[in-house]
Amino acid sequence: MTDEAAMPNDERLVTETGVDARIAEIVEPVIEALGMRLVRVRQSGQNGLTVQIMAERNDGTMSVEDCEAVSRAISPVLDVEDPVEKAYHLEVSSPGIDRPLVRKSDFVRWEGHLARCDASVLINGRKRFRGYIRDVTDTGFSVERDQPAYGEENLAVIPFSALAEAKLVLTDELIRESLRADKVAKAAQVANENEAGEPPEDPEAGDPA
Repeated sequence: MTDEAAMPNDERLVTETGVDARIAEIVEPVIEALGMRLVRVRQSGQNGLTVQIMAERNDGTMSVEDCEAVSRAISPVLDVEDPVEKAYHLEVSSPGIDRPLVRKSDFVRWEGHLARCDASVLINGRKRFRGYIRDVTDTGFSVERDQPAYGEENLAVIPFSALAEAKLVLTDELIRESLRADKVAKAAQVANENEAGEPPEDPEAGDPA
């Protein structure tokens, strides 16, 4: 798994249309100013109308406090710009374990894991694929199908230019890897805080008498 931060100028490949695109245009600079990045904007009929904003830090983590910070920052901007014509509920969340894949770095990071991918054009006679992410390059990636039908190609090469949507499939391996990555990211965050002058906790220190 490769560090996403190692890929500068990693723009989103999968973007929104219509009102969702307008919302993304409004909130993305605000989210980036907080040191995070936008993953996806999507409206749903939940609670009447819900505008869901997915965001994350460059290391892939997103705490409850991060979600609250993003919500506080984007709410007044959305109130001023008013891109949605009726009342809505704002929901800020992390991408989750079975997350959308929207950047090249997402495919690099989760190479070898199971995903569902939709293409905008026919590839090997079909547009929908489920399989393992393989051979990620600057221009595309391959999907090694986990359940190919008899006589069908087992491997499909999908150019990033033809990618419509992609999402990881929840597996035990993905859960284990996500937990491991989260643990590493949190340890790095603590180390950075200590380097910035935060005194480390003394594990042998007892309670004051």
